[in-house]
Amino acid sequence: MTDGTPAGASVGERGAAITGIGQSDVGRRLNRSPLGLTLDACLDAIADAGLTRDDIDGIATYPGNMDNPPGFSGAGVVEVQDALRLELDWYTGGLELPGQLGSVIDACVAVAAGLATHVLCFRSVWEATAQGTKGRASVTSGGGGGGGGSFRAGGFMQWTLPFGAPSAANWIACYAQRHFHEYGTTREQLAHIALNARKNAGRNPKAIYRDPMSLDDYLAARMISSPLCLFDCDVPADGATAVIVSRADATAGLRRRPIDVDAVGTAIRGRPSWDQWDDLTTMALRDAGAMLWDRTDLRPTDVGVAELYDGFSFITLAWLEALGFCGKGEGGPFIDGGDRIALDGELPLNTNGGQLSAGRLHGYGFLHEACLQLWGEGGERQVPGPPEVAVAAAGGGPLAGCLLLTHRP
Repeated sequence: MTDGTPAGASVGERGAAITGIGQSDVGRRLNRSPLGLTLDACLDAIADAGLTRDDIDGIATYPGNMDNPPGFSGAGVVEVQDALRLELDWYTGGLELPGQLGSVIDACVAVAAGLATHVLCFRSVWEATAQGTKGRASVTSGGGGGGGGSFRAGGFMQWTLPFGAPSAANWIACYAQRHFHEYGTTREQLAHIALNARKNAGRNPKAIYRDPMSLDDYLAARMISSPLCLFDCDVPADGATAVIVSRADATAGLRRRPIDVDAVGTAIRGRPSWDQWDDLTTMALRDAGAMLWDRTDLRPTDVGVAELYDGFSFITLAWLEALGFCGKGEGGPFIDGGDRIALDGELPLNTNGGQLSAGRLHGYGFLHEACLQLWGEGGERQVPGPPEVAVAAAGGGPLAGCLLLTHRP
């Protein structure tokens, strides 16, 4: 390529741009209609881009309409299309994607291929309301969310339930424990993912938990699945997030200067399994991260803000290593003390508080925050600059997808 564009990206994601974002109210037990929350975010994103419903000709979502576990999905393609009376040329939704942001990556490919011009991408959850005052249900489809003695597990769950491991909290804890063993990572180091998130959440008016948290508070919290304590786990919430993915050559005259999609990572080269991965100190994000850098001339040192999935704190550490912000096994020392990942550090991380403190918006919240930062609209939590390059990543275990975004004046 004469312009220096990597060949793999020349006809792919670089034909796409993000032109608008939207988000509903976010909170604990809002007791609102999940479809209502979804539509709030979708209409907000459409207006933010300077479009109308008539302009939307595509929809992408994760995971689609499903009701197990409770509150895991607020709406699917059918409900949103019908409520907004959209005429679609293309749509997608489903669980088998490279992480939650796989639906956005699908939209990038669709507009680049000319299947649609403006795609409405959304993700909504209402886990806090759906699960009520009871203990948190499993976040895994098909297990731990009820049924008592009448439940009979199949597939992967038949091998984990007999050992009291119904949740991703248990499975990710095994990865973390192995990383601790191999590389000497400590709980005191891992704590800084949660402490940094809580500090940033204090500047985010939508965050669920905003009160200050100390290292002592973290270490005193009850253990969930060793070495992960309560503050290593994301916070169930109600809320919806939406983004507009537009064809790059169809953004003239829109309300905003678009955010360019420079590269994506979707690869999985190991076994598609939570417990049979070839290296149990990392996950599929290893391959997605490597693919991202193969599709761009930018390097990790060019990134000005990182919004990396924290369904559990160890996943964030694994993303930091997979994306090359530090060496393999060096995640603990890299985050130790929290200075490098602070708002004024060399790699501002999860600037809205992430899912550990701001609330579990399940992947999409990271992309929304990355766009806010690139547009310089982060408010009290805005990274100085503003930054021109951001990475948003989501997924753990055998699911992983990431996007490299650029916005230059």
